[in-house]
Amino acid sequence: MSLLTNVMEHSLDEGYAEAARTRGAYGSSRMPTTLRGRLLLALGLALPALVLTVGAVQVRASAPVAAKERQALIQRVDTETANADQVQQEVRRLQAQIADLGRQPTGGGGASQLGQLGLVTGTVDAYGPGLKVVLDDSTAAGTDGGTNPRTAAGFGDTGRVRDRDVQLVVNALWQSGAEGVAINGQRLTSLSAIRAAGDAILVDNRPLVLPYTVLAIGGGGLESGFTQNVYGGIYLSRLHQDYAIRYSITAQDRVDLPAAARSGLLYAVPTGRGGATP
Repeated sequence: MSLLTNVMEHSLDEGYAEAARTRGAYGSSRMPTTLRGRLLLALGLALPALVLTVGAVQVRASAPVAAKERQALIQRVDTETANADQVQQEVRRLQAQIADLGRQPTGGGGASQLGQLGLVTGTVDAYGPGLKVVLDDSTAAGTDGGTNPRTAAGFGDTGRVRDRDVQLVVNALWQSGAEGVAINGQRLTSLSAIRAAGDAILVDNRPLVLPYTVLAIGGGGLESGFTQNVYGGIYLSRLHQDYAIRYSITAQDRVDLPAAARSGLLYAVPTGRGGATP
């Protein structure tokens, strides 16, 4: 204990203390004693205080400005949101008006012709007897359970259904007399595209999820025509034999097809000079 007490009471080595006494600096204050030194010290202390004071005043002065700008931005966002809602309501109103006009009868059998054109172009809902074709990857492909092809790997595996396979099946349905076709609930039109993007099969830029269900409306000869088509039932049979790709073809008493999503069309109009402009 005496050693600890001595260390605490005499923290400075005696040699250092003796040297400080010799210089006359031991126990002396380091504060400036001259007037110039005191003025410099006061100036050094006042300068940071002045900087802090000016900064606080500027922050306090700019706070109302920032609050006003923030409030103006909020009001602008609210105004634009209200405008967008009004435009959306107007779009829905016009769409309903177009639908009403399409349902109005026209003379000379125009209503019947309009309905037929709507069925062919896919712009209206359709139902009737038809065919259901389901395509699925082979079991070895490891995509059972409805795996999204966008997140699955190994699209190059021969046991995977490819966009080309879906294209051939759809074309075979059209050739066999189909009047309307949909894939996984997406109605096909003359402008529809079936393609691949990475590991995904896209229909009109929308990815499909396994299994691929193709529904088609057609007459009584649709099933036999498709099964005997070289790119229909024959092609699917070869895929199953060579790559174990699974499929099924089932006749349906009723098939419901939704209307296709509307897409922007360009119409040609006469220019008066024998030509046309888009």
